[in-house]
Amino acid sequence: MEMATRLVNRKLLTPTFLCLWVIMFLVEFVKGALIVSILPVYMGDVLKLSAFAIGLSFSCQYIGDNLFRSPAGWLIERIGFRLTMTVGLCITFGAVFIITFMKTMGFIVLGCALLGIGTAPLWPCVLMGITAMTEENKNFGTAMGVIQISSLGGTGLGPVAINFLVGVSYNLVFWVLLGCIGLVILVSLLLPRQAATGHGGEANAAHGAPIAEHGGNELLKGGVRQIGRNLKETLRHLRQHLKVSRLLYPALFLQSFAVGLLTPVITLFVRSELGLSPEAFSLMLVCGGGITVLGLIPVGKLVDRYGTRLFLNTGFALAAVSVGLFAFTRTLPLVWLLVMLIGCSYALILPTWDTMISKLLPEGEKGTVWGLFLTIQGTGMIIGPIVSGKMWDAWGASAPFVASSVSMALLFFIHLYISRKPSSTGVTILD
Repeated sequence: MEMATRLVNRKLLTPTFLCLWVIMFLVEFVKGALIVSILPVYMGDVLKLSAFAIGLSFSCQYIGDNLFRSPAGWLIERIGFRLTMTVGLCITFGAVFIITFMKTMGFIVLGCALLGIGTAPLWPCVLMGITAMTEENKNFGTAMGVIQISSLGGTGLGPVAINFLVGVSYNLVFWVLLGCIGLVILVSLLLPRQAATGHGGEANAAHGAPIAEHGGNELLKGGVRQIGRNLKETLRHLRQHLKVSRLLYPALFLQSFAVGLLTPVITLFVRSELGLSPEAFSLMLVCGGGITVLGLIPVGKLVDRYGTRLFLNTGFALAAVSVGLFAFTRTLPLVWLLVMLIGCSYALILPTWDTMISKLLPEGEKGTVWGLFLTIQGTGMIIGPIVSGKMWDAWGASAPFVASSVSMALLFFIHLYISRKPSSTGVTILD
């Protein structure tokens, strides 16, 4: 965080932003520890559950997370920013509690599903908060660079740190994770009621959205009928005000699908095709991930100054070429070079992609649109691993990497098209 303080305008480092940074880091820390280090071994070796139970638990976590992002975004506009985040974190605490103390398959699967549901509001809330906080200073890209550091840092540090405790006791591990979630619940109470600038409430009211200032009363008054009217009003508002190219929706899917294709096979590929040791593979991940992390804030600052088009085009093209070459390269020096290039490509893509999306949000339903876009994007992370395994079995080890490269190439051409489309068509220009 010291590096962020030196590189980021101090206007960005508000108490709200710092709270979001801490929440993002600790939640991703807990998820990374559970999904990567704890659950596969704990469920298999300690609880003696089947591979089917492990796979079902993971699927329920991903599905719960993805399905509830859109409702979470919708709720932010209705019951408030702070309440949505806090309720989600409380559900997350309950999920970790169930996984900690319940030993049967049914409860573990339930706990994983609740983990996904509870963490679903995280990204919609964070993105909604950043959108509001950066509206005046136009520094969304810089903010996303700092937030991505907390996300990647938590995801990476969680499994590493927890591995040191697993040898002591799983009970200790689970109590540490429960303590982390308890801490973020307390931090969430420091958030403002709604993620808006001083004029945010008026903007929402002007567009007919029942806003969070009323503490959810407008949502709950009238029971189910009122909720139904709210949903109809939301759909009407989106039809009238959400003006984006239809190609954006497959682009949202492809952006995560390209990553999802590689997630289940990268370790197997490196071990079986490249012959690298676990230590060498870990060093490779640190190298590629470190380059990405180091580039996030500088790229974010450049995006705020020069726009998103150049950085996304370069990032997609670089990712397509480097991942494609990685599929057929067996020379270790070239493999290391490609890993560094992939790290560079994601440093260009990660803060820039969400900055581009933030420019497309209509007034009055920003939380809902963030949730919708994140749901579409998350679908790629669900389908990608399934397709990847089939491709590996049918066409060999290089096939998932070729498919990922092709997905990035398609993204390059889609973005090239929609970023140059004239504004007279009703589509927002991306710079």
